[in-house]
Amino acid sequence: MPRIAYFGPQGTFTEQAAVRFGADLVPVETIQLAIASVRKGETEFACVPIENSVEGAVPATLDALVRDEPVVAVAETVLDVRFSVLVRPGTAEIRTIASHPHALAQVREWIAAELPGVTSIATSSTAAAAAAVERGEFDAAVTAPVAVTHYALEEYATDVLDVADARTRFLLLRRPGALPEPTGADRTSVVVTTPDRMGVLSELLTELALRGINLTGLESRPTKGKLGEYRFYIDVEGHIAEPRIGDALAALHRHSREIRFLGSFPKADQRPVEARNDEFAAAATWVDAVRKGERG
Repeated sequence: MPRIAYFGPQGTFTEQAAVRFGADLVPVETIQLAIASVRKGETEFACVPIENSVEGAVPATLDALVRDEPVVAVAETVLDVRFSVLVRPGTAEIRTIASHPHALAQVREWIAAELPGVTSIATSSTAAAAAAVERGEFDAAVTAPVAVTHYALEEYATDVLDVADARTRFLLLRRPGALPEPTGADRTSVVVTTPDRMGVLSELLTELALRGINLTGLESRPTKGKLGEYRFYIDVEGHIAEPRIGDALAALHRHSREIRFLGSFPKADQRPVEARNDEFAAAATWVDAVRKGERG
């Protein structure tokens, strides 16, 4: 059975997401290590968080996707986010509460209302917080509900969240190879490094708009080199096999200093994409006929 490295340890939301892909799960300590395990061939896949509806994109994932050899996404899944607050049995007072920074941000109002005066402490993951509470380092941990099955802790509170509809999207990554077939409800992701030129982002977005392509995500990250140089992470509806998507990516390539393809894969919501592929196919056929001298 294929192996999936996931952002662990056991008891994280990423574990809950990885279970959906039906493979042997291998917990690792960081997002970077999960992706590195695929690049090294230690596992066939990696499952990592890519964005949260409350806190936005996950910077560690964005940065890891452009380091070293390419990896591509072949699937995604979305989890509704609900937290549990776990404590050691017999805990009488909570003075410290720990979790991943994204988790703490999503329960900030709950902590202020229910545990006023408590000190919030950031950890590398929600499960790492649970392990630290188990060791007696902190009094409470904000975790994924599954964590209570992995640690000798009990639930102080469940279904904890400031924003009722919070969701997190996860990607299933592997090394480049044959792409998933188009389904009519797909997403394509690329990362573009642009030259330092006025209006370059507008140029990229115009190429998408001219082809009637729906932009579903746009994030910028510094290249960590020259000040003012950025990479743009772009998600669009559609599959690279579609003429209009392929045409758009070729146009982005012309405007970029570097472009990396991050995958074309079925969207988690399976909502069909409104496409204009027939007119692009017809235009390509006409150009081909003109080149052959068959049309005027």
